[in-house]
Amino acid sequence: LMSDEQPLSKAAKRRLKREQAEKEAAEGGSEQKDEETPKNEEKPEETNETAPSSNKKKKKKKKKAGNSAAFEQNSRLLGNWKNGPYPVGNETPVHIQFKDKPFPIGEIQEYTDQNGGAKRISDAEKREMERLSSDIYEDIRRAAEVHRQVRKFSQSIIKPGIKLIDLCEQLENKNRALVEANGLKAGIAFPTGCSLNHVAAHYTPNNGDFTVLGKDDVMKVDFGTQVNGRIIDCAWTVSFNPKYDPLLEAVKDATNTGIKTAGIDVRLCDVGEAIQEVMESYEVELDGKTYQVKPIRNLNGHSIGPYQIHAGKSVPIVKGGEATRMEEGEFFAIETFGSTGKGYVNEDMECSHYMKKYTAPHVPLRMKRSKELLKFINQEFDTLAFCRRWLDRGGQDRHLMSLKNLCDVGIVDAYPPLCDIKGCYTAQYEHTICLRPTCKEVISRGDDY
Repeated sequence: LMSDEQPLSKAAKRRLKREQAEKEAAEGGSEQKDEETPKNEEKPEETNETAPSSNKKKKKKKKKAGNSAAFEQNSRLLGNWKNGPYPVGNETPVHIQFKDKPFPIGEIQEYTDQNGGAKRISDAEKREMERLSSDIYEDIRRAAEVHRQVRKFSQSIIKPGIKLIDLCEQLENKNRALVEANGLKAGIAFPTGCSLNHVAAHYTPNNGDFTVLGKDDVMKVDFGTQVNGRIIDCAWTVSFNPKYDPLLEAVKDATNTGIKTAGIDVRLCDVGEAIQEVMESYEVELDGKTYQVKPIRNLNGHSIGPYQIHAGKSVPIVKGGEATRMEEGEFFAIETFGSTGKGYVNEDMECSHYMKKYTAPHVPLRMKRSKELLKFINQEFDTLAFCRRWLDRGGQDRHLMSLKNLCDVGIVDAYPPLCDIKGCYTAQYEHTICLRPTCKEVISRGDDY
């Protein structure tokens, strides 16, 4: 008994007394508030005569607020959206919203002598080449405007406690409504990615997965929209805890550096070197330990073709990649991934993403269910990526064996989640750019990032 009492020093006793005093003061304050609440409740009875006039004022305020699209954003490190003529959550298709005017042009960056030539902007021949491609530009700008409006909606509902499957389905339904989904002519380009923490990419919940977004999670939101095969691939990172801000800032800065460096005749390896230099200049402190932000070296940006999300060229995010050059008229997804872990990902967890090969061979199928599933994939997705939820949505239940068969014979590829080491955190930012003959257009740029 003596040994239990002795460890309490004078300083410890003073600390205990101070804590007890603070507790008593806090309890006393709460009791005072409880006693004051009845007085506050009596106020409406004393002002009953003036109630009608105050109600009228409130109604007037509501009418004024309805003229613009009020927006409440919960994500950190994103710019504020400007209010527009349509409220957040509006489902009027974008091509109807812009019926009598062209779709918004993305951010224009002029070429320099290092990435294409400064004189291109005033070259009459180059401008004529752009005029001949105006239909392509209108299609992809329509897809980009859909993407901006969908992500504005999604950024208003992303909050801790939301189920990821509910988030994805709400976002995808909004995407279908705004693009006015019409088979392969217009629709979603690939499944909504909502990878958490050490999972860097290719995760979307399958049916029955009720994972919930936590307040300390770092989530990568990656989804796409396509019009006549012209794909917008764009992503950002969500976090609610400010301790992750340096990680997000590093990746956003690296992506913008990659966009700035890209251009006609620029070597892909030079873009990767510029991205790595910027990203590795950042550090993030988590739980008292400092981490250098590492680029995930086996994840890359990529060129984009019609109905082809990966069109052949890879844009590295570290130095030492291919010396292949970017060319005039090409579309690229400039995306970077940063990590507090090893900076290297492996396939792990249950697969949800699949895609038919762009050059899929003709293989005779023996299983009847496999033939039916392949017919459905050809009609609904063709060479665009899809997920198991979408197969369920289309009535293709009990599809696992048929899907495995299509993968085994080489018609469909599986894309499992890509994960760094457990316990680390990863972030992603991505934009789609077009190397137009006269200038570089960041097509998916918005008020947010």
